[in-house]
Amino acid sequence: MNNFEWTQLVNPEFYITFTIGGIQLGLYIVLFIVFAETGLFAGFFLPGDSLLFLAGIYSRDLIQNIVYIESDFINLVLLSSLVALSGVFGNMVGYWFGAKSGYYLYNREDTLLFKKKYLLQSKEFFEKHGGKAIIYARFLPIVRTFAPIVAGIGSMNRQRFMFYNIVSSILWSFVLIFSGHYLYGMFLEMGIDLKEHIEKIVIGIILVSTLPVFLKLIKKKVIHHDHHDQNG
Repeated sequence: MNNFEWTQLVNPEFYITFTIGGIQLGLYIVLFIVFAETGLFAGFFLPGDSLLFLAGIYSRDLIQNIVYIESDFINLVLLSSLVALSGVFGNMVGYWFGAKSGYYLYNREDTLLFKKKYLLQSKEFFEKHGGKAIIYARFLPIVRTFAPIVAGIGSMNRQRFMFYNIVSSILWSFVLIFSGHYLYGMFLEMGIDLKEHIEKIVIGIILVSTLPVFLKLIKKKVIHHDHHDQNG
């Protein structure tokens, strides 16, 4: 902590390996970040996908602080289940917040932690994909934060929402955590330690996860430009 730099706050490895007084708090921080990113609209800037991928790499370190399990597979199942549960509760809070706040958010002024354009983009995404948007949104930064809020504002059926909420949380956590763990082992056998390339991994995951959003924006601009030319 003596060598703390503000840039560490955007580095998922900082949260996973966070220690105070010799006590490893990584697991609790990971669970809180997953909850905050999916349950609190201010959590859209938190490192979700890359955090879970790295959690898979550090799975044994994270779990052994609450219980020692020899089996790697059981370790991963336990970690993924805890993360999925945190994601379920996060989305429930987001849904509740959306249902209670109503259209207040649409009339709210932009702040440092709240941008109305993100809410509108999520609403458009939700209208296009329906309930499945909850599943798709889990794998898209920013959208996953606002999707449950939009579902609450739109008064989506609670049972239907919970179904997609649980399915999306399980898929998101298990896919990313298992991928991180087994890809780490695969590369290690080839003599490559992914822990030495964390920054490249984080950048790669951010690019891959945000690519659909950028492609959508480009497509929208092209269509708008063509429509403008036709009218012109």
